[in-house]
Amino acid sequence: MPAQVYLRPTGFVDAPFGYDGRVARLAGGLPWFALVELIRLDENGRQSNELIPVEAIEQRIDALPESEAARARDCWANIVGTRKPIQLRDRVIRLDEPQIVGILNVTPDSFSDGDRYRGDPAAAVEQAVAMASAGAAIIDVGGESTRPGAKPVWEGDEKERVVPVLQRLASSGTALSIDTRKAAVMEAALAIAPMMVNDVSALTYDPLTAQVVAKSGAPVALMHHQGGPETMQQAPHYDRPVLLEVFDWLAQRIDAAVAAGIDRSRIIVDPGIGFGKNVQHNLQLLNGLAMLHGLGCPIMLGASRKRMIGALSGEAPADQRLAGSIALALKGAEQGVQLLRVHDVPETVQAIRVWRGLRDAALTPAL
Repeated sequence: MPAQVYLRPTGFVDAPFGYDGRVARLAGGLPWFALVELIRLDENGRQSNELIPVEAIEQRIDALPESEAARARDCWANIVGTRKPIQLRDRVIRLDEPQIVGILNVTPDSFSDGDRYRGDPAAAVEQAVAMASAGAAIIDVGGESTRPGAKPVWEGDEKERVVPVLQRLASSGTALSIDTRKAAVMEAALAIAPMMVNDVSALTYDPLTAQVVAKSGAPVALMHHQGGPETMQQAPHYDRPVLLEVFDWLAQRIDAAVAAGIDRSRIIVDPGIGFGKNVQHNLQLLNGLAMLHGLGCPIMLGASRKRMIGALSGEAPADQRLAGSIALALKGAEQGVQLLRVHDVPETVQAIRVWRGLRDAALTPAL
């Protein structure tokens, strides 16, 4: 395979003051960084790493072979570029700071809150309104569990679960997302109101989904996965470092979505924590999240209550993983993640507000 080059922002600093030309702002957000890790895989797959100051990165890129330099320039422009807000009807969701996406599962078998709202759309709506009131910018409604080992759900059953909830929430003005892999469910949801589409298969499960999203003009989240829910956790394996494979896979899915007529500015990427990854894979992805800004799309992180938290804390069950979930949300925020998809909205909002207070204080020049 040809040589490949990757850029990972690192060396984060509290504020840019006094560092003119020596720090850069990450994706138009609150974090600033002073160093870039340049990772290169040669034709034989051998990896080399360099740590380069921000003020020297463009000169170092120019010294690369032209085929590598072109990709590195694109990545660098994406890393320091800004992200357009998400527009959902009259709601504008800015991406220059972390935003919370509240999870609403109307399924009988989701790993965390399955069967909580089955047959009771009013209770589901009440929970969604509570999450929005607590500070969630978007409510992500799903009618099919994609936990490890889950079986596919017939699209008719999935629509029956989500449509009544979406209809009631749309009338309340709540910004919405539909979590589905199926074109028919996307169409039913988008007929109710403009909303984001969150597809854990990155538009690969159903060949009609890309057409539906392109026609609607909806924002779409493309998530990395390896295998389907039934098999994805059966000895997941990567031939190269997981962060690099996820980066390249998402780049290919972005290109496929754009080729299908989806505007690049409406694409969001998700590293897919827990979807075809073991604990070590997940940790490597979380430590290297900032690299994904090189794709030029907003990042959504869904690590809330994931099994890895239990694995790192005495096998704590899903309903006892709040502290670990907040730790991972803050890890995402410090690396410029724009959308944090969580179960525990009030607690995560509070954590992000404290984090934001620290950032604001650092970015306010001392008198």
